[in-house]
Amino acid sequence: MQFMRTAHTVLDGLLEPLSACLTAEVADRLANVRAPEAAQARIEDLARKSDEGTLSDNEREEYEALVSAGTFIAIIQSKARRLLKDRPA
Repeated sequence: MQFMRTAHTVLDGLLEPLSACLTAEVADRLANVRAPEAAQARIEDLARKSDEGTLSDNEREEYEALVSAGTFIAIIQSKARRLLKDRPA
């Protein structure tokens, strides 16, 4: 778990300059991005299989990629929400 926190912190720092590029409109759109229904269903299926210990090697690789992408998106969304919250009214 320590690795994930460290990776998350590093990624957060690397993406910080992106915040300066966001307009309020883009930040609002990013803050509301959601995975397509089919992708969300696949993530849930892989998560269940991971919990059960039944992922194949290919599924584990796919699941890890999806988790990494989810982390990336969550960090960007956090930055977008912060920008929206902190902007003058």
